[in-house]
Amino acid sequence: MENKTMPQKPWFYYYFVTLLIVLFFNAMFGPRILEKQVTEVGYNEFLERVEEGKVEQVAMDQTQILFTVKGDTKDIFKTGIWPDPSLGERLEKANVKFAAEIPKENTPLQNFIISWVLPILLFIGLGQLASRYMMKRMGGNAMTFGKANAKIYAEKETGKTFADVAGQDEAKEALLEIVDFLHNPTKYTEIGAMIPKGALLVGPPGTGKTLLARAVAGEAKVPFFSISGSEFVEMFVGMGAAKVRDLFKQANEKAPCIVFIDEIDTIGKKRDGAGMIGGNDEREQTLNQLLSEMDGFDGHKGVVILAATNRPESLDPALLRPGRFDRRIPVELPDLAGREAILKVHAKNIKVHTDVDFHAVARATSGASGAELANMVNEAALRAVRMGRKMANQSDFEESVEVVIAGYQRKNTILSPRDKEIVAYHEIGHALVAASQRDSAPVTKITIVPRTSGALGYMMQVEEEESFLMSKEQIENKIATLAGGRAAEEVIFGRITTGASNDIEQMTKLARSMVSRFGMSEEFGMVAMESINNKYLGGDATLACSEATAGKIDEAVMTLIRKAHERAKAILEDKKEKLHELSKYLIEKETITGEEFMEIMKNGKPKASAE
Repeated sequence: MENKTMPQKPWFYYYFVTLLIVLFFNAMFGPRILEKQVTEVGYNEFLERVEEGKVEQVAMDQTQILFTVKGDTKDIFKTGIWPDPSLGERLEKANVKFAAEIPKENTPLQNFIISWVLPILLFIGLGQLASRYMMKRMGGNAMTFGKANAKIYAEKETGKTFADVAGQDEAKEALLEIVDFLHNPTKYTEIGAMIPKGALLVGPPGTGKTLLARAVAGEAKVPFFSISGSEFVEMFVGMGAAKVRDLFKQANEKAPCIVFIDEIDTIGKKRDGAGMIGGNDEREQTLNQLLSEMDGFDGHKGVVILAATNRPESLDPALLRPGRFDRRIPVELPDLAGREAILKVHAKNIKVHTDVDFHAVARATSGASGAELANMVNEAALRAVRMGRKMANQSDFEESVEVVIAGYQRKNTILSPRDKEIVAYHEIGHALVAASQRDSAPVTKITIVPRTSGALGYMMQVEEEESFLMSKEQIENKIATLAGGRAAEEVIFGRITTGASNDIEQMTKLARSMVSRFGMSEEFGMVAMESINNKYLGGDATLACSEATAGKIDEAVMTLIRKAHERAKAILEDKKEKLHELSKYLIEKETITGEEFMEIMKNGKPKASAE
């Protein structure tokens, strides 16, 4: 059965109905409220009230007497004239006031103005105030709900070029063709080639997708339209589709230009019919309009659609087909060379000492995004100011890395001697197990200074060179290193604490990945038991196996962790003397470097202490 809906009434229909209702109630009750009530009484009753002293004020003419009663400010009483020469004396004796003139009743014109004109003017005035308020809230005319309100950036406003984008050489290379087409369209049209209508920038948050889009507009020297996907979604049905139409209309008028839609997954999700009746909800209407507009505009005009998302798996297939978003450009986390280049770009904005080794800083920031690296540079500058320096040096950058990773130092948090000792043995346990295994990253720093992230201490390892693959042995060594903290507590104190909670979480995640994703289990072999969703947003794992198999996976994970824990305990039992020596030194210093750690491991005392 076809579902028919009533057509929407225009806004002025409701405006007119409301006005009629207000005028009706005002005509019925307004005059009664505004005018005073006049009550006619007999002349004898008037005299009685005068004698009793109840009359407050009197006004008269040739035909009538009007008077008011004390304590009654609303009503007026009226009586006729009666031949009575002693009336004046009676009124004076009763201290009655004489009014200057008789109060006049409102004329029909006055009643019309009060009952009709004034309410209409009041209604219009309130409407204007409401209209202005809505205009301020919406950033434009309150009656143009369908306007896109897209931010238009000219070249001088963006001021971004590919020189401002570092660490994304592959993405820039893929976008250079679009820039060249916008510069020299005839070179492509002569041969019959068409520039891709749309390019989808895909990657984790903070990798510079928006910056890349602005750099394309800056390089091509064309207008830049920017709007977020969430701005299309309105509470009024049909407004999102109207905004899409308006955006493309503006873009065609300004062609050639760049249209950038950030977080396009907000409106571009797969249409699964889970919305309102028939799946025809506001978001789907907006998506349908976007698909229609992308099919409708002429690619030869030079309107290029760039969009960004960190959830590409949630996008509708119709949006990704050729002819709409023809290209998918990965904007991944930067590698070692990319991180170094990003640090240098952002370091241009601050004063930096000449001895700063950006390569060493980049090595310590594996997995960091461009936004995080920019934050590290800023933190380095802030620390230099706090320390009273005019330029940021190497120590500022090293501390900024730790601030972003683990938080600020909690200088007001004072650990008890017992807790301090446990934390020291825990962290040295990690470091000793790491240093006693092959294929483990070198230890660079150990500290027991609490951080705002909640960590009471940590051990930092930095790989000597960038690596994109991990062997089974490397993962097993990493699990054993994580187990070294709990193992040290058991070896030295014979009891365990809650300090290993984060270690246990990481160990379990690594061991489960070995079994269910990496095919590193002898029992299951190369069979994928789980899939990763939203890999750019943390990666939620979903098991794809039976309950019986899931139980076996849990057993295999526990076996891996148990073996790693036993190996860590065996290493620490064998190196118990070094464990005591290093822990006492760490308690004394609170923070030691990797060089000091290795010097004690080899010679018993660091060089500085020996001297």
